[in-house]
Amino acid sequence: MRYEAEQLYHVYNRGNNQQQIFFTPGHYVYFLRKIRQYVRPHCEILCYCSMPNHFHLLIYTTAAGCRDQDTSSSTKQPIVQGLALALSTYTQGFNKETGRTGALFQSKTKARRLLDLYEQYLRTCFHYIHQNPVRAGLAQRLEGWVYSSYPEYAGLRNGSMCNQQVARELLDIPVEYDVFRREAEQMIDPDRVAGWL
Repeated sequence: MRYEAEQLYHVYNRGNNQQQIFFTPGHYVYFLRKIRQYVRPHCEILCYCSMPNHFHLLIYTTAAGCRDQDTSSSTKQPIVQGLALALSTYTQGFNKETGRTGALFQSKTKARRLLDLYEQYLRTCFHYIHQNPVRAGLAQRLEGWVYSSYPEYAGLRNGSMCNQQVARELLDIPVEYDVFRREAEQMIDPDRVAGWL
């Protein structure tokens, strides 16, 4: 997939055959370190959520992250290379720790460009990503899942992975914590977003 500069993308991937990719808190932390190291330098991360067998990122691309390296191949874009490195180095560390071999993630990370959608849908995607653990029964409340950026936006945890300023500007995310929490807790019907997330 070729990324275009100054666009919003919902990026996601899951384990091969839908297998689990995170088993311990340390796995989630290690994966987020890889995202910070290899992906964050090439885009603005607006939100994220890691689940036992998949992950979601909402990113805003930069010109530097999408530059072509004298080729038409998207695999040479810094953002594509960063995503590939994050997943491959996580897999190498995971395989070494667990004694397994082979690919852990599906071969192609998917990305859906969102700026073609209306503003309300952009914010819906943001909240939908954070609501994944509640919909999956992993947490009863959004703040109960620590492997997402929700606690940062809700004022429950300090974090520097996400560019909250850019997210608030592009998605009109409420600044007031109470207003944000009320909006974020309104569960989105999956049928409402089928086909565009």
